[in-house]
Amino acid sequence: MRVGVLALLWGSTFLWIKLALEGLSPVQVTLLRCALGAATLTVLLFGTRGRLPRGRATWKHVFVAAFFCNALPFGLFSVGQQTVDSGVAGALNATTPLWSVLIGLAIGTERGLRPIRLAGLLIGFAGTSLIFAPWQQSGLTSWGALAIVGAAASYAVGFAYMGHHLVGKGVPTLSLSAAQLMAATGLTALALPVGGLETIHVDRTALIAVVVLGIFATGVTFHLTYRIIADEGATNAATVGYLLPVVSVALGAIVLDEAFSIRVAVGMAVVLVGVGMTRRRNAVSECRQHAYPRAANIEYARASLPHGTKDTESCTRPSSPPTSSAPSPGRTPRPAVRPNRRFPHSEN
Repeated sequence: MRVGVLALLWGSTFLWIKLALEGLSPVQVTLLRCALGAATLTVLLFGTRGRLPRGRATWKHVFVAAFFCNALPFGLFSVGQQTVDSGVAGALNATTPLWSVLIGLAIGTERGLRPIRLAGLLIGFAGTSLIFAPWQQSGLTSWGALAIVGAAASYAVGFAYMGHHLVGKGVPTLSLSAAQLMAATGLTALALPVGGLETIHVDRTALIAVVVLGIFATGVTFHLTYRIIADEGATNAATVGYLLPVVSVALGAIVLDEAFSIRVAVGMAVVLVGVGMTRRRNAVSECRQHAYPRAANIEYARASLPHGTKDTESCTRPSSPPTSSAPSPGRTPRPAVRPNRRFPHSEN
């Protein structure tokens, strides 16, 4: 249920951006989106008696993550969707996991790229090329499409940075997400002289769209994403990414009457196949760590599996650890009843 709600909220982001751009500039849409999302999460944080992160080092990492995961991609999406349909934007956003693999290889967090993952990487970018269609006059090789691909790559950089410097450091995720959107609001405000001081055309549709975009598609989506990760694991939360293009394409065609060609549909399907292939090893690894939380890496997870269990088996938490009735070599078995040393001939 929550996964479906999250997919609908997150996938509708591109529709609300498109509608908000009818009366606001890209910088204005980005600023209002971050500010409303930050306000929503701050209310949730204080409502649960939480508090914002403390420490200069933590806030330094929060600002870096806010730039790559919020301010920059939000702005690039707003710029790109001035010339790109919302459905195509959602399809191009599905390339984020592909960029994550490349960035992981570059910084060393991804090791031993298997042939199937390498094939998935190549297939995914082949699907992206099919969407762009640079060999056709009607292709999407425009600055807007490139900006959206840049936003997807920026998401990947932000996720990698957050995973290395913020997640798992003892700070609640709601506190981090609220602080991150606050920092993104401040960073976006610095761009107001560039394109945010334009006259706002008061349009009911644009205002409603930016409010829904900020409160629900940004603030609530952030909180719901972290809740699913905490309750069901990162693998289940990541499956939402497979539904985003479907939601964005459907809403774009139904609400905005956007044209959707067979070429873009095939390209989107190829991208999703490539993403699925690149996530195969990660899914198995996270599944084992979910069943064996003490396993800090793959080797420890393999050692934690019961004897005779194969890697391809599904990971389910065993009801009780395996025991053996045979004594360990070199050790004297402990008697079931300790003898009474005070009265050696007494049985009680």
